Amino acid sequence: MSPPPDSPSADFSALDRLGLNLHAVFDVAVLPAQLADDLRRDFAPAHDARQLILIGNAGRALWASVKAAGIASDDPIDDFSVCAVVRWFAEQLPGHRYTLLYPGDKPVGLQALGRLAGWHHATPFMVGILPQWGSWFGYRVALLADTELPVTAPLQVESPCLSCAARPCVAACPAQAMAGGAFALDKCLAWRRLPDLSCRGRCLARDACPVGREHRYDEDHMRHTYEQSLRRIERYL
Repeated sequence: MSPPPDSPSADFSALDRLGLNLHAVFDVAVLPAQLADDLRRDFAPAHDARQLILIGNAGRALWASVKAAGIASDDPIDDFSVCAVVRWFAEQLPGHRYTLLYPGDKPVGLQALGRLAGWHHATPFMVGILPQWGSWFGYRVALLADTELPVTAPLQVESPCLSCAARPCVAACPAQAMAGGAFALDKCLAWRRLPDLSCRGRCLARDACPVGREHRYDEDHMRHTYEQSLRRIERYL
C-alpha cells in the first residue's frame, strides 16, 4: 500500500552520519500474516500504528559514533542507537507517535523484516549478508509509528553465497557446525562455551568470509558484540 501523494517524507541523513545507514519503512497492513499476528499479539501501541520503521547499521561508522559519545552502559550500541533514532523521529516527524519494538524485552522477527527489506540473505554461519557490506551489518532499532512515510522498495540484490564455491566459512569453523550441510546450533553453542577459545569473542567462520572484508568491524566492536552474545547464551543455557 502506497502513502497518499501528499504524505511527508523523512530525511535519514542525520542517522546516516552516525552510521545508522540502513533504513526501511513498511506498511503494517501488508506485512506477512505471521509477522503481523506476532506484532498484534506482543505489542499494543496506544496509537494508530500504520507503519513499521526499521533502522540498521552497515560497516564501522556506528561503533566510531558510539565510542565518541562515551556512553557507559552494559549495551552502549543499543543505548546510543535508540537515543539517536528517538531524537531523529522527534525532529523529522513532530506530532507523530511511535512504539519501540526493538531493542526490548519481546522478540521481534528482525531477520524476517530484513528479508522483506532485501537486506538479509542467509549464510552458512547464520548471519545475513549483502554484496556491498558482507555480513558486517546489524539491526538496531524497530518502531511502530502512526506515520505515512513513503514505503521503501526492497533492495534487489543477489546473495554472494550463491556464487561462492570455496565456502571458506565452513572450513574455518572449529566446531564444524556447518560440516553436515546445515548449521548445527548445538555444536556452535557448545564450542563457544569452552574456556579460552578465540571464538568466544568472534565468529571465525564470519571472519573467513571475503565479502565486504573492508567493512569488517573493529576488534573492540567485535569483542563487545560476541562477548555480549556469549553472556546471553550462558544466561539462558
